[in-house]
Amino acid sequence: MSDQDIERRIARDIAKWQRGVRDKGEPLQIDEGWLHTPQGLRLPFSVLKSAGVPPREVELLARRAALREQLEACSDAQQRERLMHELSELEQNIAFRLEALQRLGTGRP
Repeated sequence: MSDQDIERRIARDIAKWQRGVRDKGEPLQIDEGWLHTPQGLRLPFSVLKSAGVPPREVELLARRAALREQLEACSDAQQRERLMHELSELEQNIAFRLEALQRLGTGRP
C-alpha cells in the first residue's frame, strides 16, 4: 500500500466518522456533578462514569440514605441504637473520603 492509499483511507475514515457524529456544533452538556468535582479528579471520574462504574462515595451515600430510611421505620430501641451507630460510622467514613478526594483533586497533601 502506498502512502497516497494510506492517506486516502485515513481521509475516508475521518469523513465517515464525522458523518456519524451527533449534535455537531451543539454545546456540550455538562452535568452539575462535574462542576463540583475537583479539577484533578474530573478525568478519572469521567472515565469511571463512561465505564458505568460509580465512585465508591456514591455507593456510600446510597447506603447512608438506606440506613436513614431503616432508622425512621425502626421501632425497636436496641435495633435503633445499632442503626444509629452504623450510620454515625458511615457518615464519618464519607466525610473522611470526601475530604481526601478534595485534597487529591487539588494536589494538596
